[in-house]
Amino acid sequence: MRRHGRIRNGWAAGAALALALVTGCEGLEGEGAAPPGDGGAAPGDGGAAPAAGRAVSPLRNPDGTAPGLAPVTGDTGEASARELIEGLKTKGRGPRTGYDRDEFGYAWMDTADGVPLARNGCDTRNDLLRRDGRDLRFRAGSDCVVIAMTLDDPYTGTTIEWRKQKAAEVQIDHVVPLSYSWQMGSSRWPESKREQIANDVLNLIPVQGRANSAKGDSGPAAWLPPDKRIRCAYAVRFAQVAVKYELPVTAPDKEMMLKQCGG
Repeated sequence: MRRHGRIRNGWAAGAALALALVTGCEGLEGEGAAPPGDGGAAPGDGGAAPAAGRAVSPLRNPDGTAPGLAPVTGDTGEASARELIEGLKTKGRGPRTGYDRDEFGYAWMDTADGVPLARNGCDTRNDLLRRDGRDLRFRAGSDCVVIAMTLDDPYTGTTIEWRKQKAAEVQIDHVVPLSYSWQMGSSRWPESKREQIANDVLNLIPVQGRANSAKGDSGPAAWLPPDKRIRCAYAVRFAQVAVKYELPVTAPDKEMMLKQCGG
């Protein structure tokens, strides 16, 4: 079922409603994931990243076009987060039978219509590096291909001085993993909609490679970012993607997401 290179009209039904709900309130997908830890930031590739800076709260970034993932803070913010998460439907996780990364289009395509930054002449991975990185350096003659940058990794709370020679040090995380989405219903979607969730900047965050590999295709009940400060924001972003793409989550995942936001 590999159908690469075709250009289709994007799926957009329900997106406006999803964004209204939100404002109101690969690289690599590993397989072995550890359960949520109790520690703070994990060991990183540099010094501790600043808590503030360019990163934007997901509650203020409903389309994912602004950089990073800033913490959700304060009673009002947490209440808005819980309201969003409470609206998620739940179901059991289905079988992984038939899942293949190729079912979501080739990585990283610039032709997944209906998502921000599509068809801008730059592939999705480099779009994300440009969105979240600082002190960008580009390949000679290109304003697209990033070869070096500084990344404040939201998952570990560390700063990574990234160079393309060691590309795997930074990976692009699908917040809602593609395999997870497959088990929760995307196996029945048209290919164009699967291409969208795989390339939608709302569902994509550049992060430390080791953290992304540890996550695998886990939901929030089995894996959360090592940095506790960001866990509610991560739950919000997971919920934003689920709302936009009309995906249910498992009951344990929903419970864990609410817990991260004071529920």
